[in-house]
Formats: sequence, structure tokens, C-alpha cells
Amino acid sequence: MKQLVMVVHANVQQDLSDRLRAIEHVRGFTFSHVEGHSHHTGQDRTLSPRDKVVGYVPRVRVDIMLEEADIAPVLNALRCADCGIAGNGVYWVTDVEQYGRL
Repeated sequence: MKQLVMVVHANVQQDLSDRLRAIEHVRGFTFSHVEGHSHHTGQDRTLSPRDKVVGYVPRVRVDIMLEEADIAPVLNALRCADCGIAGNGVYWVTDVEQYGRL
């Protein structure tokens, strides 16, 4: 198993949620609200005037458990989707030693 983690601007959460639900490889996902702090923040084209005043960017972290073979199709579907994340987020993939339900 792999864990796909994405961090995107909070304003794309609903569109991203709709898109993830439409991808057959995605069985479920978790959103967590996070704040982005970076010296690159001023260059972020998704910043609102509010973001510039408060000094951080409201972001959403998305965690998705996937089979290794599903990573590329999911990323491709998101890159091609019109959900506002293209160029506005980061992602990483990590190995998961164990996965199950309690």
C-alpha cells in the first residue's frame, strides 16, 4: 500500500472532493485543514488579499490510501481535471507498512 498526500489551497476543496469521488481507484480520502507558511507565499497566485494580510495560506491536506499501481492513474486524472489544483498544490507518496481497520 501507498499513501498519497496532497496539500492544496482550501478554495479547491469542494471541486477536488467531487473529482476524487469520480476516480474509480479512490475508495476514500481524508481532508485536514492546515496552514501554509513559506517564504514563497508571496509568489502564490492563489493568494487572496486576506491570505496576504494574515500571513498564511489556508490549505487542505488530502490523505489517500492506494495500491501502488493506482498512484499514476490517480495523479494523471487529477492533473487533467478541471478542479483548480493544477499548478496549485504539492504531493508526495510514502510506503505504508500496515493498513487495516480497527
